[in-house]
Amino acid sequence: MSRRRWIADEVSENQAALVDDHARHLARVLRAQVGQGMDIVAGGVVRRGVITSVRDDRIEFELAEEVAASVLPDVGLLLAIFKFDRLEWAIEKCTELGVRRIVPVIARRTDTHLAAAASKRLVRWQRLVQQASEQSRRVDVPAVSHPVKLKDAVHQAATLRLLLAEMERQQSLRDALEANRSSQSLLLAVGPEGGWTEDEIALFTREGWISTSLGETILRAETAAIAATAIAFSVLS
Repeated sequence: MSRRRWIADEVSENQAALVDDHARHLARVLRAQVGQGMDIVAGGVVRRGVITSVRDDRIEFELAEEVAASVLPDVGLLLAIFKFDRLEWAIEKCTELGVRRIVPVIARRTDTHLAAAASKRLVRWQRLVQQASEQSRRVDVPAVSHPVKLKDAVHQAATLRLLLAEMERQQSLRDALEANRSSQSLLLAVGPEGGWTEDEIALFTREGWISTSLGETILRAETAAIAATAIAFSVLS
């Protein structure tokens, strides 16, 4: 059985700690005990840890040797905002698959009420990616940025930037990835319900993004995000 892995909230040399709600879950739900061993992510490195103190709001660890951990490709998402329950499902699953950063985007077809409420969900989204990172035994937590308008999001940097566009017929996502396997970083842009508008696609094109397709079927936004992320890791890993 794999050892449980936790991402430390505080690190100081050979000491680490989980605090507040993070600690409460381990203390109350999983009934942590002094002397129990776990893997702890401390400063992006996985180390063996032994619990030295347990309180409801704080659990402390003594850190020992480093544990070997695989390095995932640098894949990020520009994810247009859509219905929050489906969006959060996509955020969780794409985190489990390994994305490094998620940029929530206010697109032309983003519902105005969702756009207005998105900033208030940021803390929830950041908590969600931390939980998903621990569950999937990652060594890092993806950055979830403050929601931005598309005109600002298109300037996000990566060595390869691929747009998922329903109307694209010439180039599949997999073919574009295969042709650019040496790229050091990747950004995938996934549209809202109803897809990107023509002027948004034109904006991406002007900014140097490459249009790609996931096939002839029309996918829900959350399905497209998860499928695209899975394909990217299958090609680049």
